[in-house]
Amino acid sequence: MLDWTDLRYFLAVARTGSTLGAGRALGVSQTTAARRIAALEAALELTLFERRQSGYVLTPAGAALLDSAAGVETAAGAFADTAAAQTREISGTVKLTTGEIYAVTLLAPILRDLHVAHPGIRIELDTSDEVRDLCAGAADIALRSTKQLSGDGLVARRIAWDPWTVYCSRTYAAANGVPRNRHQLKGHVMIGGGGPGVGAYYRAWLQAAGVEDAVVVHHNTPLGLLSSVRAGVGLAALPSFVADRDPDLIRCLPPMEGDTMGLYLITHERLRHTPRVRAVMDFLADRLT
Repeated sequence: MLDWTDLRYFLAVARTGSTLGAGRALGVSQTTAARRIAALEAALELTLFERRQSGYVLTPAGAALLDSAAGVETAAGAFADTAAAQTREISGTVKLTTGEIYAVTLLAPILRDLHVAHPGIRIELDTSDEVRDLCAGAADIALRSTKQLSGDGLVARRIAWDPWTVYCSRTYAAANGVPRNRHQLKGHVMIGGGGPGVGAYYRAWLQAAGVEDAVVVHHNTPLGLLSSVRAGVGLAALPSFVADRDPDLIRCLPPMEGDTMGLYLITHERLRHTPRVRAVMDFLADRLT
């Protein structure tokens, strides 16, 4: 099999007249340049250069291939230039919706790097915990924690499983210990709420655990729950994808059995091949996973 990279060495030796000159031009050692020429000759079953004291001289076979090799070099350069132009031309506004807890804890550094990679893309970030209707065009991309997708024509990539379970801060644990099952939750301070997305589910969980009366603070957003847990106020259920990455938090209980909550990147099928949307989807998927 022909290694196309070896053509760079062939051209460099032909142009400089030596493996030493080729190595300098390509930023490698003379030994590497000589070895790559030998590998190319073996692959082609041709002698491309005469080895003389004065240097490397093209054989008739090598001279016959010189223009073709230069053509490959030109084509490769054109390919790279076209690809770079495509990257530069990816521009426009992408509306991204996600819960505030994900925006604050995960997305800030990723969006910084996205701007470096695609400076022509402008992100409009919607951090409402209300689920936006992608089918109606309310957003281009959603980063959403959900058990199941609803809506015609949605295309999704699952980033990770994201079950909610109970966490406390290291400060709280040092003062009060860490409960390891539902029965041990009694006697601990609980933080309730969570907002419209998870509030009803979380309240039912607190009732089932028999600790709803231990709730001393309610927050109407998941980010509020996180802030109170970090501050050592008490315990609360949080999305594991966020909380497990927080060095100040301790997971107290395993997720509920059968919890299928997942973190998804979602767009609509009419947008999936739009360059700016595809670029953002791919970038977020790579960084989040």
